[in-house]
Amino acid sequence: MAEPTLGRALAAFAADTPAAALPAAVVDSVRQRVLDVVGLCVAAVDLPSSRAALAYVREQGGRGQARAIGVADPVPAALAAFGNGVLAHSLDYDDTHLPSVLHPSASVVPAALAAAELTGASGRETVAAVAVGLEVCVRLGMAGYDRAAGNSVFFEHGQHATSICGTLGGAVAAARLFGLDAGRTLDALGVAASMAAGLIEANRTGGTVKRIHCGWAAHSAVSAAALARHGVTGPPTVLEGRFGFFEAFLRGEYDPAEITTGLGVDWAVPDIFFKPYPANHFTHAAIDAALALRRRGVRPSDVEAVTLGVPTPVIRTIGQPIDRKRRPTTGYEAQFSGPYAVAAGLHGGGVLGVGPDDFTDALAVEESRRAVMARVDVVPDERCDAIFPHQFPAVLRVVTRDGREWTEEVLANRGGPARPLTTAELALKFRHNVAGRLPADVAESVEREIAALDTAPDVRRLAGLLAAAAAPDTRHPTGVSA
Repeated sequence: MAEPTLGRALAAFAADTPAAALPAAVVDSVRQRVLDVVGLCVAAVDLPSSRAALAYVREQGGRGQARAIGVADPVPAALAAFGNGVLAHSLDYDDTHLPSVLHPSASVVPAALAAAELTGASGRETVAAVAVGLEVCVRLGMAGYDRAAGNSVFFEHGQHATSICGTLGGAVAAARLFGLDAGRTLDALGVAASMAAGLIEANRTGGTVKRIHCGWAAHSAVSAAALARHGVTGPPTVLEGRFGFFEAFLRGEYDPAEITTGLGVDWAVPDIFFKPYPANHFTHAAIDAALALRRRGVRPSDVEAVTLGVPTPVIRTIGQPIDRKRRPTTGYEAQFSGPYAVAAGLHGGGVLGVGPDDFTDALAVEESRRAVMARVDVVPDERCDAIFPHQFPAVLRVVTRDGREWTEEVLANRGGPARPLTTAELALKFRHNVAGRLPADVAESVEREIAALDTAPDVRRLAGLLAAAAAPDTRHPTGVSA
């Protein structure tokens, strides 16, 4: 009998879990996440960085196997996964798992959809593949979560756990759809570990490279599974080995129990947080708090001074360097700015409170928002530290020009288990994301197709419907900008 390893445990789980054994809550959650990702992909086609990524996809050529949203003709499956993965993560509107602080669906769903379209897999198997891929992604992220420090070891090393763990999660999803057994799935995991990558310095000082991370993860996932199918093998100790995944990425600081405890019984998938706002998740509680103050009557012109209290580890992402965070020059930089989150909430916005149209290049430099941002200090808060990273809380204190002090505390994130988005709110988010980009009747058909995904004969009808999303080189850009 082969020696038990962490990789073998994950591979057996991914390959051998019967689709019929998935809990109803997991199936429902997967359908919701596919709808969310598809809407995000359609919404992101007009971004300049999306145009660049999709231009790259087009110029590669190759056999048409699957569809990348925004590209007119089918492309090789790995390139379709790349294109859709880029789009899924580009608005910073994709789901988040806590406390691992990674975004599982933006890599796993594009990889699974591309592999399912290539193979003609049933909707039921596609749902199962997404489910096991998300679970593997989350468990790898949690293995790198330091409970004593209350933070991700990946993050401490400057690594993007989203794309690193997403590569492996996507690989087991694709392997399942390729019909690989547990042994070949272990090989796919082993190959994928040599492809996983992502640095998060762009969160701090700029650049759009982070937007391609999930695309590269999804591309690598499909490629790794395809290579394993053709006979490329990986080490059985790819995760815990002396020169394995956890040593290479985490310098041996990991918890193996997070991989195996409750595997196949306790599912993380339904508790992954949906994002109500298209911005770095660390900013969301600040947006909620500012929206609450707006409802209480505080207006941007009233503001004299603002203190945004957040968990200490969050400050380096949304509050440093503070001069840069107070003066973002693009909508993309604004998505990672605590001061801008406060300004956006106080000004009010669309969709679920603040939407994609509130993060444009023009609004990032708009005078009244700059005036608010100049007055915002981002500081550590002890209560927030005690909660982080199970939530990303914020305490917002505003002094208005009349001398009054206003306080709003948001200690649980909207979109998570404590404050879930309703089915209607998720549908509203989807419809706004595709409005003007998909014809209304097509958008309705996409919703119906995904709602019944687990009973669909395959995903090819869904892929065909999404081909109606106009290619970005034939459309005028929307207000959303990089």
